[in-house]
Amino acid sequence: MSDIYIHTEKLCFSYTDADGKAEHPALNGISVDIHEGEYVAVLGHNGSGKSTFAKLLNLILEPTSGKLVIGDVELTGRELSDEEVLQLRRNVGMVFQNPDNQLVATIVEEDVAFGPENLGVPHPELRERVDGALAAVDMSDYAHHEPHRLSGGQKQRVAIAGIIAMMPKCIIFDESTAMLDPSGRREVLNTIQMLNCEHGITVLNITHYMNEAAMADRILVINDGELLMDGTPDEIFAQREILRRVGLEVPQCAALIHELRKSGIDIDGTKISTVEDCAELIASYYAKTSLKQEEQDV
Repeated sequence: MSDIYIHTEKLCFSYTDADGKAEHPALNGISVDIHEGEYVAVLGHNGSGKSTFAKLLNLILEPTSGKLVIGDVELTGRELSDEEVLQLRRNVGMVFQNPDNQLVATIVEEDVAFGPENLGVPHPELRERVDGALAAVDMSDYAHHEPHRLSGGQKQRVAIAGIIAMMPKCIIFDESTAMLDPSGRREVLNTIQMLNCEHGITVLNITHYMNEAAMADRILVINDGELLMDGTPDEIFAQREILRRVGLEVPQCAALIHELRKSGIDIDGTKISTVEDCAELIASYYAKTSLKQEEQDV
């Protein structure tokens, strides 16, 4: 297993009222390790605390209590310097839900340059970073376009390019496909997979789409501020009733396998997260059934 990049122990956070008196707990004791190069999906119903968790990892919010370590730097229990906060945000990028809210310039390449330019990256290197980031998300042909003329998926890829240009070790996607049509969603998901597989970037994808979660190495399920489940997609989606109790479902292909088993069809196998896996299980079941029938007929 690769080195641990994000480590939390009993991480807690509470929002307060405008007058700063009443507290509203959002996270309650999250303890988890995320490894370098891992692709982790985070699931939970609305208000479960998953977006709060993401914002803590990017220091948009500061933990109320508990321990947070990113890389080899502990970020809790002391006052952080401006340089430490800046370094963290270089290493842990974040892509939000609405692409229009993340674009700040009138030309695509200028938007991608905004982050690294503010980090003081010298111009020759800045040019290389912008060109490389646009190539990574397959948007080089749109470098001189106006962002507002792009599709939703293209805008989100430009936002991702802006993060890539800062050369992060980890990118958090906070429901980054929620406002996109199916085509735009596929574009962004393909980009996320490429960043993880080809560039080794650690990915946290906070999503409410089960088919997106099925693409991850691992799934965390947060419910009412607590870590309820932690496992591979197959392990998580095998526990359909627990997910239902917390307002979540399984991918349609996994639901089909569950329903077939409930009806008495004895389908063996644990890989149920993807269409391909489920099709293989069903094909294997019917192949065995046909073989048994032929043996009985002999």
